[in-house]
Amino acid sequence: MKTAFYLFFFLFTTHAFTQERYLNDLFEVAPLQTKIYSVKSGQELKLDIYSPAKDTVQARPLIIFMHGGGFAGGTRSNEAEVKFAEAAARKGYVAVQISYRLTRKGQSFGCDYEAEGKMKTFRLAAEDFMDAVNFMLKNRSKYNIDPSRVIVGGSSAGAEAVLNAVYNERLMFDDLSKYEDVNFIGVFSLAGAIVDARYITRENAVPGVFFHGTEDNLVPYGTGPHHWCDRDKPGYIILDGSKTIAERLRELDSSFLLYSFEGGRHEHSGMPFDYLPEVFSFFHKVFLNGENLQQNVKISE
Repeated sequence: MKTAFYLFFFLFTTHAFTQERYLNDLFEVAPLQTKIYSVKSGQELKLDIYSPAKDTVQARPLIIFMHGGGFAGGTRSNEAEVKFAEAAARKGYVAVQISYRLTRKGQSFGCDYEAEGKMKTFRLAAEDFMDAVNFMLKNRSKYNIDPSRVIVGGSSAGAEAVLNAVYNERLMFDDLSKYEDVNFIGVFSLAGAIVDARYITRENAVPGVFFHGTEDNLVPYGTGPHHWCDRDKPGYIILDGSKTIAERLRELDSSFLLYSFEGGRHEHSGMPFDYLPEVFSFFHKVFLNGENLQQNVKISE
């Protein structure tokens, strides 16, 4: 009987010892907090904060995520993205889902919408995203956030806004001084793209995790026209997708994890739950602990 007790105690303590913050589920999720981070043209822009309950750590990594929807729809309370935020909170992160101005609501964002208008849409969404980041950092003491460990992400249109804010900030913002104290350690993009990968430099080559279908019909996987518009259409604009961004990060010796789904289309803007253990592992190794990894994973569908 005594032997069985010691064996149980050994197995229990070994299991507890191997549980690691930011990799394993160690916490319950604290009650949701919703805050207004900005008011623009009378519209309240809100964010939802998911935190680990009864966590005593005073400086925790922050994940801020921006939903998709073609800048016309979508919601921060999307079931899949809420599930991701809760998963992050259980591991010890503070995870935030944000709303932003849906400037194309009820309107097209396709080939009939002029390229200049698309650029303006990217800029406005990127501005909202950075305002949400600034809000969280200004309140870092209240939410026990480490301002030196900020991970950002998005899906589809949200990924476009986030990636452009991180890698194409000189194209997005006239006044960068508002964001001079903001530094990102990692990007998590689901079927996103930027205006021009040549603007990624050693100074802003933030490591990233990218998911993309190789035959995405809306956002190019490599380099190509947005929505694959013909050259003579008003909405013709060339974007650089996940493959091109990863290639640029490789050139600059920055880390990346690129999941390429052979033949996949825009459905890979959805949250990749089957691969989240690998995603959080990369967050832990690279974003939080500074390892240098460059990984391409090809998935045949």
